[in-house]
Amino acid sequence: MYNNPPKTLFIGKSVIYLPTCHSTNDIASSLLGKPEIFEGTVVITSNQTAGKGQRGNKWEAEPDKNLTFSVILKPDFLKINQQFNLNIAISLAVHDFLTKYLGEKVKIKWPNDVFVIETETGKKICGILIQNTIRRENIEHAIAGIGININQENFSEPKAASLKSLTHQSYDLEKLFREISESIERRYLQLRENGMPALLNQYHHVLYWYKQRRTFKAGDLFKGEIIGIDELGRLMIDTGPEVRVFNFKEVEFIE
Repeated sequence: MYNNPPKTLFIGKSVIYLPTCHSTNDIASSLLGKPEIFEGTVVITSNQTAGKGQRGNKWEAEPDKNLTFSVILKPDFLKINQQFNLNIAISLAVHDFLTKYLGEKVKIKWPNDVFVIETETGKKICGILIQNTIRRENIEHAIAGIGININQENFSEPKAASLKSLTHQSYDLEKLFREISESIERRYLQLRENGMPALLNQYHHVLYWYKQRRTFKAGDLFKGEIIGIDELGRLMIDTGPEVRVFNFKEVEFIE
């Protein structure tokens, strides 16, 4: 499995395939610092039994149906206060990949989920969990865990979707893995080559609920309009009287 490498410089050139594992992020983390583990190494599995999502949630993935993998990166060019820049690059990479199949209805939901706008609320097709190791003032290692729903058709969560459920077609997972690896490398190299202004502009352009008046919850319910993210990756919502700024887990989208 996954023996045919993508057309990349380093992302996905080395693949560690596990038929089953509890968490690719945990396995990738255990490999950090080993001399044979290069940047771009991918840990991928057909059956992740304890995948991690945002807010401590479990990531649901039916065996042999989806792409569940983690990429080891060494973004030591990023300072601690630039951590969210990597989220932007990886989220845009997934967005680029999915828009080839689903078009402009693919949106990035802050901080790092990817939704498809089939209805007024949209459905989740991808989750991303990035875990960083800090050394002094910079990021020494990052593990980008990515779960993309591909051929799964049945979900316990009604707001979940897959490529197959949306297009009624089946997909070759190995082919799609090569495509997403190439997409990740393009965006990561753009980030590394000081392409952050363009990345941020594109991120805002495809941000879920961007410049739409919607309902949110931060203690109490309130209405506001997402106007972007700040330099630390915090969500900025214009409520009318003021612009409120939120860190991860401080605000909920009320669908």
